Formats: sequence, C-alpha cells, structure tokens
Amino acid sequence: MSGTDRIRLSRDPSSGVEAISARFFGHAYDMHHHDEWLVGVTDDGVQDFFCRGARRQSTRDRIILMEPGEMHDGQAITAGGFAYEMLYVPQAVMRRGFDDASRGEGGFRETVSDDPLLAAAIRAACAAISGSVPQLARDACLDAVVGRLRSHLGLGTRPAEPLPSPGIAKRARERLHDEMAAEIGIDDLAEAAGAANRFQLARAFRAAYGASPHAYLVRIRLAEAKRLLAGGETPASVAAACGFADQSHLGRWFRRAFALTPGAYRAACTNVPDRTSATR
Repeated sequence: MSGTDRIRLSRDPSSGVEAISARFFGHAYDMHHHDEWLVGVTDDGVQDFFCRGARRQSTRDRIILMEPGEMHDGQAITAGGFAYEMLYVPQAVMRRGFDDASRGEGGFRETVSDDPLLAAAIRAACAAISGSVPQLARDACLDAVVGRLRSHLGLGTRPAEPLPSPGIAKRARERLHDEMAAEIGIDDLAEAAGAANRFQLARAFRAAYGASPHAYLVRIRLAEAKRLLAGGETPASVAAACGFADQSHLGRWFRRAFALTPGAYRAACTNVPDRTSATR
C-alpha cells in the first residue's frame, strides 16, 4: 500500500468538541482509548479496527460509535486506504443531552451502524468546526449529532416532555434581533432567555417559530441585508453590518435564499426605472 497519510484536527472552543478528518494507508494507530465519546463516519475505503473483542470493518457512509475508555486500533486493508471524519465529544456535552447517560445506564448498542441522517449530521458538524461559521451554527450542528445519537444508545424512549414556556422563545428572539450582528452561542442565548439548557431553548424556539435559533438568525440577517443592498450599500459593508463573516459568506447565504448575488440584487434595485422620482 502506498500513499501519504494525512490528518486534520480542529476544535470548537466553546464545547471542546474536536473534529478530525483523516486518510490512512496501511497501519493507522495502535491500541488506545479516548476519554471522549467517538462518533464518526467512513468517507472512503475500508476502515478496519479491533474493538469490543472483535475485528470490525466500516465502509463508505457507515457510522462508527465508541464509548469513553473503549480500546481500539486502526488500519487499512485495501490499496486505496481509508478516509473518515470523527467527532470527539466530551462527556459533559453528552450529559447535557442525556441525563440518563450520565448515570451510566446508557451505551452504544453497536460499534458500526447504518444511519444516513447521522452520517450527514457528523459531516456537517465536522465542516462547521473546521470552517469559519458562526458559533450558533456550530452549536446547531453539534446538537443535531447529539440528538440523533439517542436512537443508538441503550436508553429507552424518553417520555414526552411538556413544551417550555413560550416566553423562553420570545426572549431568545428578542435577543437575536437586538444583537443580530453579534457572535452568540446557543448556551449564552439559552441563559439570556431563561431556559434550563440549550435543548429546552431549541424545543421552545422551534415550537414557536418553526426554525432553530440559527436558522432564524440567518433569516433576519438576510432580510436586513436585502434592505441595505436595496438602499445602495456595498456588499462588503452589508456583510459587516449584518454579522456575516465576510462578503463571500454573505454571498453564499444570499444566493441560497434568493438565487441572486448580493451585487446583482443591489444593481437591480438601484437601477429600477423611476426609482429616484418615486422617492422624492
């Protein structure tokens, strides 16, 4: 087997979750363990490893799940090697989502599993952690992973919980409008809204407004961006004023929402016939 091994590690400073994207040819690593929960997806090749007393193999789009302390190794068994993405989730992050897991009652039922929705969530979270996206977006991606893990844990079904007070969602919404351009994380938003935790906030907000806090924030940022562009502001100044990382970040979201670039929208609005006379 030939090729150059590569590994890229990024860390979310807020949660402590680490994201790894790697490709290995031949031997990858000896037997070892981690203190975190490992949640990964194989992107390419055959990922061969020993865990829970047996050799196991994961192929493209399959999920790998390991609990804290589980010994494992890793190697490639095909000429092309294998590539994967992995999240190292601190135990405290898992406890926030699963109180019963913190009592030691839960564990992953399978080490290798099939779950396309979880695979997509893992990839989105890894991309968010390694990219320059707002904290609220990273939080939403990580929460999607943790939420999806419940079906893989031996915890049973959580009884239905009453919806949180609508005041929680209203206070969070007001905070988002007041600080639209600011960098705010889901934990800070939950505290400001008076929610018990980020998960209670997420449930309350979706019940009230049909979207996650991050999706709602993007929506109001785009609405303000349209208003400013229509008034003749440049895309660069609009991006800064509305809380986007830069002009390209604004452009990506704007095209997804309106199928136009910010510059094209600005040009169309500022060259509408009779626009000047209509506003006199």
